[in-house]
Amino acid sequence: MPSTEKLLTMYTKMLLSRRFEEKAGQAYGLKKIQGFCHLYIGQEAVVVGINEALKPTDWVMTGYRDHVHPLVRGADAGMLMAELYGRDTGYSKGKGGSMHFFDVEHGFYGGYGIVGGQIPLAAGMAFASKYRNEDRVTVCSFGDAAANQGALHETFNMAVKWKLPVLYVVEQNKYGMGTDIARVSSIPDIHKRAPGWGIRGESVDGQDVVAVYEKVKELTEWIRAGNGPVLLEAYTYRFRGHSMSDAATYRTKNEVEEEKQRDPILTLKKLLLSKKGITEEKLEAIDEAQKALVEKAMAFADASPLPPDEAIWTDGLVEEGEADVKPRERVLGATDVKWPEHPTDFKVTWDLEPRQTPAASGKKKGAE
Repeated sequence: MPSTEKLLTMYTKMLLSRRFEEKAGQAYGLKKIQGFCHLYIGQEAVVVGINEALKPTDWVMTGYRDHVHPLVRGADAGMLMAELYGRDTGYSKGKGGSMHFFDVEHGFYGGYGIVGGQIPLAAGMAFASKYRNEDRVTVCSFGDAAANQGALHETFNMAVKWKLPVLYVVEQNKYGMGTDIARVSSIPDIHKRAPGWGIRGESVDGQDVVAVYEKVKELTEWIRAGNGPVLLEAYTYRFRGHSMSDAATYRTKNEVEEEKQRDPILTLKKLLLSKKGITEEKLEAIDEAQKALVEKAMAFADASPLPPDEAIWTDGLVEEGEADVKPRERVLGATDVKWPEHPTDFKVTWDLEPRQTPAASGKKKGAE
């Protein structure tokens, strides 16, 4: 069991995530946010449990339901909200928007709009860190519907063959847009497919942040030991529609209300109240602090300028010799930005293309 201090940290981050997404939903209704907007409400235990189990130097990437992933890793809430608003003070100067958050400083390497598009990219990043002999795990989360993409099968084959340090997390919220996963998958429990790739498959209650934390802690230690990739399925549930434009008529109100009884924030709150020195007043104060933080983030976004018209021609490509742009330094004048560095004098210590003897490859003695 994590310490009470760790539980309070997780509770704070889950509340920050919930309040941020609630305000994002309100801003979308006021047309301050346009385009697609996919909220993470109901799934907070997955992202918080994962990130509390990781090292700051680990890498994270996900799909387009990506707002809270960089938030819980330390990204500035105001700049994230400004990115949603399409403002120049956003992390990507308003050019990424809801589905393409990116924060290199905190090891968040993107939300991706292509379903499952991040899956092979995560293998490439894990390959790079292993090639450079870095103590790093790449965590890649995706929805249950993305598990049926062909790129997943190709990627898992390579990841297992090269024993890449990557944790794949299926955020199993039951629905791929409006389609129940059981309607389109012969094996709807995704982790049970793992033996087909020779990969370790595990599952966890995605509404229990402690369970997620402990499971990811165990699995990342196993991965760091050189055992290769793992597929973890976190059973969770989104309380809102697939996106802000989804009326979610494919599920009943009773189903949603029943799932809300397993609200991960309420579950953790109940656990905290059983701890010595934790009171309703203390937890309420934490909630009020997160609400105030998000209100401040919205005020920052509201006051931020739109990008200049001529900016449409910039930032599409990194020009030769162009320096990295450090967003918090650019926008907030931050002097504490820790930008990642990678070794250039490394030596590869593993066999890129493992060879097999005839006997090991299944050839019978005396066979031609």
